[in-house]
Amino acid sequence: MIPEELKGLPEAVALDARFGAAIQGGHNQSNEPALFVDASSISEVCRFLKQEQGFIRLSGICGVDWYPQSPRFELVYLLHAGQKNLRLKLKVRVDDGQEVDSVFPVWRSANWYEREVFDMFGIQFRNHPDLRRILLPADWEGYPLRKDYPVHGHKYSYQDE
Repeated sequence: MIPEELKGLPEAVALDARFGAAIQGGHNQSNEPALFVDASSISEVCRFLKQEQGFIRLSGICGVDWYPQSPRFELVYLLHAGQKNLRLKLKVRVDDGQEVDSVFPVWRSANWYEREVFDMFGIQFRNHPDLRRILLPADWEGYPLRKDYPVHGHKYSYQDE
């Protein structure tokens, strides 16, 4: 269900009508609309927004670690509808170890963004075509943007490279 402050946004109303319970709330802080989406519906919601609402560009996906809260992580999808000059954020809450469907079939640019989130937070994306580290060496241990990662990092020697 969308909050009152987003009922003036036709795209939010269309999502609420089409997906109902999958839309779990939202906000419009600083004139930047954001909707909370159930993790199991993110791929379908994104496909609908691209094909029927004109959000042809995925500008990014980022992660947030809310440790020690549960669910621990939040994924933020940054969407852009160029013809309407409209931006929309989709937020998905996930627990540690929970997989999320990849949106790569909707936007090919998701490939890099999902790999980065995987590399930094350890969040798994189901059906991603090539989910492996993108910023850190393949044998790196841990996920540096998690709040429980050691403050000084792990000792690593680059001499062998």
